[in-house]
Amino acid sequence: MEFTRPRGTRDFLFDEMRERKKCENTLRKVFETYAYQEIKTPLFEDLKLFTTKSGEQIVDQLYNFTDKSDREITLRPEITAPVARLYINELQKTAKPIKLYYFGSCFRYERPQKGRFRQFWQFGCELIGAKSPEGEAEAIAMAEQSLEDLGINTAEIHINHLGIIRGLFEHFKIDNQIQEQVMILIDKGDKELFEKELLEKDLVEDSKLNVMLKDILIKLIDFVGNEDVLNDVEDLLNDYEETKDSINEFKELINLLKSFNVSNYTLNLGIARGLDYYNGIVFEIYIPELGAQKQVAGGGSYNLVELFGGEQVESTGFAFGFDRLMNAIEHNSKDKNKNDIKNSNKDGFEEKSIVDVFVVPISNEQREKSFEIGQKLRNSGISTEIDLSRKKFKKLLNAANKLNAKYVILVGKNDLEKDSVTIKDMGSGNQELVAIDNIKEFLNNNKIFD
Repeated sequence: MEFTRPRGTRDFLFDEMRERKKCENTLRKVFETYAYQEIKTPLFEDLKLFTTKSGEQIVDQLYNFTDKSDREITLRPEITAPVARLYINELQKTAKPIKLYYFGSCFRYERPQKGRFRQFWQFGCELIGAKSPEGEAEAIAMAEQSLEDLGINTAEIHINHLGIIRGLFEHFKIDNQIQEQVMILIDKGDKELFEKELLEKDLVEDSKLNVMLKDILIKLIDFVGNEDVLNDVEDLLNDYEETKDSINEFKELINLLKSFNVSNYTLNLGIARGLDYYNGIVFEIYIPELGAQKQVAGGGSYNLVELFGGEQVESTGFAFGFDRLMNAIEHNSKDKNKNDIKNSNKDGFEEKSIVDVFVVPISNEQREKSFEIGQKLRNSGISTEIDLSRKKFKKLLNAANKLNAKYVILVGKNDLEKDSVTIKDMGSGNQELVAIDNIKEFLNNNKIFD
């Protein structure tokens, strides 16, 4: 019988896991620099958590089941809803704002294709209880810095304020159900399809107001560009008082982005969310070279906690599609013939170095001493490999090369009589006799800990 991995999943081998770990660690460092703290939520939750958030139609996309106590359970398809549940359970009395981040796998039962898998990973954050637009500006700044530190310099950040469209809905007295139908059309991101379907649908009973709203929306979602776009928006919506507060908030956000030193952004009035708990700024991040799967992150401001029965508290959050980030890094690596993850190589080794040191006994008589030396190095936090297969000396040096070890410690009979070993720099080929008690100091002086 042959066993294969389930459809829509992947195995990650050594090289790929090293690259994923570098990306993960880079993101952790950025998020923690912004004072975010990590949380974990269960891989499975009550099914009702996600149907309450996204509607019953989401069930077709879920890995859901009934457990042995007849509870309806599902593997989580995303982590925003579990974070809101965690907040209600554990954090409502915690001083705000609360900054938390998460990294974990999610599951969706959908047709696998390039860039889409049934098990995938998200790296995201939630800022709960901060004032807008300060929190939104900081979140966008953190997203931009994350991309910069990953060496991804082709990303595009597109920003919109949903309050502008919702203000129009309020003016034209459009009911909530129709509002969400329109938002879903906009969220598809196809302006030609939007215009076609919008003109074919009646938002309300046939009326002049309806025709006016359709015309305004078709013009509005076509506004894409720098901050000057807001002048065009103001001109278009000058007669609609209900949109003015949101336009002013949008302007304030743009000014704050300058304070956060964020300049790589595009205003895009065609960015939307098909869910009514989104109420303010929304943004998406694209990496064009990824083609149809170019969106690597999405975020915005929303009040999800109240939807689940908690207090009214605004949250701002976003999540990177971790797998798509890895695709972008791989694409970047092919273009440059190397990965360009900033600060991923603090120890000074070659990019694919697996261990700091390989301890090599010259003959079997020195094996026990090599174990003793290697274990002391490990206890000092130095990544160390020791031969466990009783290979011959020449093969051990080949093994050290394959692991791309920076140093090889040669443990020989004559050197041990002097309580010393020979340390070989695998980069330069230079060798030096070092007292056993001074090995750590020698490695430290050669910047093995940098």
